[in-house]
Amino acid sequence: MLAQAPVGSAAAAQFMDWLISYGVREIISAGTCGALVDIDEGVFLIPTRALRDEGASYHYMAPSRFVEIDRRAISSIRSALFERGISYVETTTWTTDGFYRETKDFVKYRIEEGCQVVEMECASLAAVASFRDVIWGEILFTADTLSDPHNYDQRNWAEDSFAFALELCLDSVINIGKK
Repeated sequence: MLAQAPVGSAAAAQFMDWLISYGVREIISAGTCGALVDIDEGVFLIPTRALRDEGASYHYMAPSRFVEIDRRAISSIRSALFERGISYVETTTWTTDGFYRETKDFVKYRIEEGCQVVEMECASLAAVASFRDVIWGEILFTADTLSDPHNYDQRNWAEDSFAFALELCLDSVINIGKK
């Protein structure tokens, strides 16, 4: 099944809870992210952990700075990318719902904490999956960039990557079933 979740951590978490209530147990998401460091547009990334700077994840798990992504999902995503000969970067992401929080000082601070990209849902979806005991992982691809503190660049919002990312999600879910 393919489904489009709403944007933002709380709405995406609610949507994921709804899917789980209908019996979905293996979920691979795809989404864009902003590059905090010098990463080309359209590069595929596998988040291995997310810095929790949104609110929804705190309703599903005890407070912590980061949430780890399910290793089974990461393995299935790696396999899907490998099978298609796609290079990727494993990354730590900064999840924040408020893109106005992406100030020069915060971007610098998040980079110092090990984050390479920023997005709006990863931490909350990882927390929901952990709480509900389902397999969840995510394929990110870079869209805009905040890597130059003096020049925000929206680039082309990675428009050419969306359809292919969905194919990779389907491949990844199939790989979960093979393991």
